[in-house]
Amino acid sequence: MTDRSVTGAAMLRPPAKSRKPAALRENRRKRAAQAARAVQLPASAARKARSGERREAILSAALDEFSIRGFEAARLDDVAKRAGVAKGTIYLYFRDKEALFQELIRAMLTPLVGTIEALGQAELPLAVLAERIADLFVREIYETRRKDVIRLMIAEGRRFPKLAEFYYREVLSRIIAAVRALLRRAAARGEVPEALAEFPQIIAAPGLVAIIWSGLFERFEPLDVPKMMKTHVELLFAPRRA
Repeated sequence: MTDRSVTGAAMLRPPAKSRKPAALRENRRKRAAQAARAVQLPASAARKARSGERREAILSAALDEFSIRGFEAARLDDVAKRAGVAKGTIYLYFRDKEALFQELIRAMLTPLVGTIEALGQAELPLAVLAERIADLFVREIYETRRKDVIRLMIAEGRRFPKLAEFYYREVLSRIIAAVRALLRRAAARGEVPEALAEFPQIIAAPGLVAIIWSGLFERFEPLDVPKMMKTHVELLFAPRRA
């Protein structure tokens, strides 16, 4: 056999298959899967963020419509228009108008209730805790749109008892329990009369006055709410003379 025939035979044979180790192929497969997940995760996070933004827009628009028209007269069509979404989009998040109002209460007030409950557990003089709660009311309720939710409950609660019941269960009952426990501990230390623990509503009274006043009479006679709250705390908890 000549050199030329050997060379020709070699050219006719198919090239040898590459025998890559199985581990290398598995590593490549894993890297491809990780790359695919890396593309999917940002897309999923973006969808979740957009969904959260739509939900917040609906809640904000609902508060506007409820504040302007009242619960009964407010229409989901107007809420959707104000939020910049289709009416059907609202039903992806909320069953009906009542559920939307309830979520408005829960989203805006429940975190604040938790803060008050935590303050109520602190072992500090009652005058100090009362001052902190009063500051919290001014900063986180009176100076924010949370006061609009409370004003709505004052205006609409009697006509819509289910909403009033929900508000009492989710907000008021928890605050009353926290303040009552705080007052009982203070009474045991001799800081306040025992009878005060029976009426924790007294602590909240000037806050309600401030909210009602701001909606009805503020334009006639502005109310210095921080000063009023401070005066209230001093009247209740200032050291008593023998």
